[in-house]
Amino acid sequence: EGAIRGLLQQVELPLLHLPEPVALSASIGVTLFPADDADPDTLLRHADQAMYQAKLAGKNRYQVFDAAQDSSIRAHHESLERIRLGLANHEFVLHYQPKVNMRSGQVMGAEGLIRWQHPERGLLPPGAFLSVIEDHALAVEVGEWVIDSALQQLALWHADGLALSVSVNVGARQLQQGDFVARLQALLARHPQVNPSHLEVEILETSALADMAQVSQVIEECAQLGVRFALDDFGTGYSSLTYLKRLRVATLKIDQSFVRDMLDDPEDLAILEGVIGLAAAFRHDVVAEGVETVAHGTALLQLGCDLAQGYGIARPMPPGQLAAWVAQWQPDPAWSALQRPPSA
Repeated sequence: EGAIRGLLQQVELPLLHLPEPVALSASIGVTLFPADDADPDTLLRHADQAMYQAKLAGKNRYQVFDAAQDSSIRAHHESLERIRLGLANHEFVLHYQPKVNMRSGQVMGAEGLIRWQHPERGLLPPGAFLSVIEDHALAVEVGEWVIDSALQQLALWHADGLALSVSVNVGARQLQQGDFVARLQALLARHPQVNPSHLEVEILETSALADMAQVSQVIEECAQLGVRFALDDFGTGYSSLTYLKRLRVATLKIDQSFVRDMLDDPEDLAILEGVIGLAAAFRHDVVAEGVETVAHGTALLQLGCDLAQGYGIARPMPPGQLAAWVAQWQPDPAWSALQRPPSA
């Protein structure tokens, strides 16, 4: 490293034998053999990559090729291309988790959740691949596929007499596209038999706060199309409650982390009471996620929250199984027997 610094210092010396003094700088890329165990052509390519990294870092400096970082970058690009190929090959599917009224037993709708039917690795949950595309344009392509697939499934269910609504998750990158509303309108136009009011868009609280004015405008324009919005994982962000006045959402979804521990954690129970009261004050529906047991459902009903989803009700399922599930589902007798609290 001392030799490289010395070389940079020598290059920096002004050229005095010219009509005008000229100052030079250098960007140097370095790769080390045998640590970088590659053939000569690859070694030169690695040194060239490191040189460009030195330029990006501010010039007049050197950069040593990082084989581990290069491997990570290449793996990321390969994952992106594999997801792009999977989208082209129709390897992605939506599974649907029912949302129900625990008190009346009515099935209100379902949330469409993406899965990857990978030909080698089997059925992959969203956590296995969505983080790869989160900050990439591919996130918009996948997001539009989700909406289009949900609308197509809605049309099939409605044709069979199954009158459900479907919610889909839209990420921050997709939501912040300048033409999001126009593209959503185009997707709705492809499925004219679907009433837009049967589609609900779920956005994270943190996505909404990224650009409150823009998101508020998007929600207003989508409401004019008939599309409803829900704030997902509500309570996990650090938003001011006054922001709810600026967002024309129909539904608040309580994050499952609060529901899961509500029976043992007084603080989570207090948060739930607050969110349910807040939803009532702003005339929003409220849906509790993560209902895993009858006891969870009972406690929520006693607080005045009737709408829920979770493994204790139903796991996400392929669309072909939902009609049969709806036909046979009944709420737990303990839920049906509860009286609605006076304040609800």
